[in-house]
Amino acid sequence: MPPLKITVIGTGYLGATHAAAMAELGFEVLGLDIAEEKIDLLRAGRAPMYEPGLEELLRRHVAGIEGSTGRLRFTTSYPEAGEFGDVHFICVTTPQKAGEYACDMSYVDAAVTSLAPHLNRPALVVGKSTVPVGSAARLAALISSLAPAAADIDLAWNPEFLREGYAVQDTLHPDRIVAGVTGERAETLLRQVYATPIAEGSPFLATDLPTAELVKTAANAFLSTKISFINAMAEICEAADGDVVRLAEALGYDDRIGHKFLRAGIGFGGGCLPKDIRAFMARAGELGVDQALTFLREVDSINMRRRAHMIELTQEALGGSVLGRRIAILGATFKPDSDDVRDSPALNVAGQLHLQGAQVTVYDPKGTENARAVFPTLRYADTALTAARGADAVLHLTEWREFGELDPAALSEVVTERRILDGRNTLDPAVWRKAGWTYRAMGRPTA
Repeated sequence: MPPLKITVIGTGYLGATHAAAMAELGFEVLGLDIAEEKIDLLRAGRAPMYEPGLEELLRRHVAGIEGSTGRLRFTTSYPEAGEFGDVHFICVTTPQKAGEYACDMSYVDAAVTSLAPHLNRPALVVGKSTVPVGSAARLAALISSLAPAAADIDLAWNPEFLREGYAVQDTLHPDRIVAGVTGERAETLLRQVYATPIAEGSPFLATDLPTAELVKTAANAFLSTKISFINAMAEICEAADGDVVRLAEALGYDDRIGHKFLRAGIGFGGGCLPKDIRAFMARAGELGVDQALTFLREVDSINMRRRAHMIELTQEALGGSVLGRRIAILGATFKPDSDDVRDSPALNVAGQLHLQGAQVTVYDPKGTENARAVFPTLRYADTALTAARGADAVLHLTEWREFGELDPAALSEVVTERRILDGRNTLDPAVWRKAGWTYRAMGRPTA
């Protein structure tokens, strides 16, 4: 049997990483996107976003780059993709609908509608995008109505579990592989695709289509709940003079709970958790079981409250108003090791402080250009020290390692007032207070 050829439809964060990883696993891969500027970047071995290790992987495999394996090519042609691939991965975005909680399936529908008429021989279409449960069955029917080789086309659902900053590792060495299938043929092909990680010990779970669709949204709902739980405890700690960091440490030693995702702060953001829990609630309502997920409304509410509370803490620290005060913001991305500013709590806080009259200067190691595109009226700096120059308060809002290694004494020399608010509870209060700084954080004693 000749080796499988793989296409990846959509070359954003998920698709570009998946395409490069499939080439690393030894497959011939064709990535497709309708955005020509994105394809031009990828053909040059450059990633359209910052993700550690991704550009190295691209340069190792993209055809036309000196020394590469040549296993990875890119195109904007659906006919070329249909002719090339044995397995077609759908990796396009599923954003939140404007003005609604529901998921916008238009990009997925467009990808399937554009690909299916060019499926002239046996093939497997595999959804990786995060979709509302029930979408796979609908898309399978759509393929059957459009594909010339409909009887020989299978559809499977293989959700992604990538963590930004660790996406390459998570694709090559997944902690689990979930395959929603309707028959043995699809499962066999997916086992071939993932033969290397399976051999390394990654569990392979074959399920029905609805269960596979639910896994990603259920996982994100659980993680969101855990984050909002500890943030709710931070609110209690502030009212009762407790310390949420020590509380989380004590809770984490219970192996039923664990330490992960128990760090209180300004909450979660990004392109997945917020929109996925909202889409999950919307889909539950469509299925007539909306009461099953009403708790997610409070999870979402707690999360959004954290941003407002960070602004309140800043106002309080500056005597009741931020008008005319100079504020340095350390971090613009929603998490470290990424340039992603989608629904970023850090950037949201920066923008809100600016709207209240503060002179805000932002520094982020990787996210400055994306942040500037969203909030062009903010000031941006090239280093943390430059951002802090003349500042009345410094806000630590994204937990980049660089910020944890800052020297409080060096920062003291450039600020107007030594006042730091730790929105991620990752700085050491004792170190900063010893250097003469006023340190504040959500859910922690003031001294």
